[in-house]
Amino acid sequence: MSVRKGLALFIGLSFIVSFIVLMSSMDLNTMDILSRVDIRKLGYVFLLLFLSWCLDAYKLYSVVAAAGERIPYKFAFLLNWLRYFGCAITPMQSGGGPFQVYFLYKSGIPIGKGVAITLVSTLMTLLQIGIIVPVALMYEPSIIKGKLLLKGALYYVIVFVMISWVIIALSLLRPSLMKKLSGAFILLLNRWGIVKKKKLLKFVRRAYREIDNYNRNFQLFFTTGLKKFILAFLVSWLQMIVLFSILPLLIWSFGFDVSYMGSFFAQALLMFILYFVPTPGASGVAEGGGTAIFAFLVPWNMAGVLAVTWRFFTEYLSIAMGALTAVVLLGWRGAEQVLGDYSGCDDGEEK
Repeated sequence: MSVRKGLALFIGLSFIVSFIVLMSSMDLNTMDILSRVDIRKLGYVFLLLFLSWCLDAYKLYSVVAAAGERIPYKFAFLLNWLRYFGCAITPMQSGGGPFQVYFLYKSGIPIGKGVAITLVSTLMTLLQIGIIVPVALMYEPSIIKGKLLLKGALYYVIVFVMISWVIIALSLLRPSLMKKLSGAFILLLNRWGIVKKKKLLKFVRRAYREIDNYNRNFQLFFTTGLKKFILAFLVSWLQMIVLFSILPLLIWSFGFDVSYMGSFFAQALLMFILYFVPTPGASGVAEGGGTAIFAFLVPWNMAGVLAVTWRFFTEYLSIAMGALTAVVLLGWRGAEQVLGDYSGCDDGEEK
């Protein structure tokens, strides 16, 4: 999927579903509530978002340091915005990694190490949410009570996450097995005509080299970079707390009382599902699923407004910053190239 098509699909799905949930949930009381919104509290939401960006950037900065590399702190901001943009235009939010790896490579960090850095940063968040979700379901089972579609999505994600963790464990504990599997996959791509025969050996060698680099660099986080790794993990928790504080503040600005822990658990459950939704940037599902889950926190006539507003602050603004960054630094053609084949990186060498 091209960058333009992915972005158009993201915007289209988000707009259509947002329109549907707003039209199906809003009534005259909704307009009355919105007319009495506390603007000052909405201003605090922007402060929370900026603090979340700062902590997220410091998390990435610390992960890079744990890998034995250095990047400017302000560069980490750009990398995270690019991650948001990449995730928004690709299914399963898979496009954020290529942008980060590409720019890490351009800053002098080898591809294998860049992959390890990007993966570890993402796994930290998934691990945190994976810890919170079981607690949420025990503490607030009514969040998904009677919502069969959400239950099905949750079970699907749990299975997907378990498979992903098995693959990651194998990549670290049995790299030789991963080499065999990657070689078999490349041969399959050759049969499908995706990889040409004359480039087959080149792709296999590249895959083997990057598996070795990834495995070697991943070990740095638990040896020489352990202190920085622990710091990054602690900052990641703090960043999540700040980001998840946006929803209760929005609810309070609408004039409703809310359980902070209830809103925290609701967001964790929704984010856990959204990480593995096949639409670009989880568009459509985020707005619709958010409305269904947030109805647990506010009256139905405000659930759609809350979901769209929450999505605006936690995702849309970051994606917009990422789109601006991508266009300025790469242009549309350059973004297509990075997303398509990492072609900014030479076949070569581990630096």
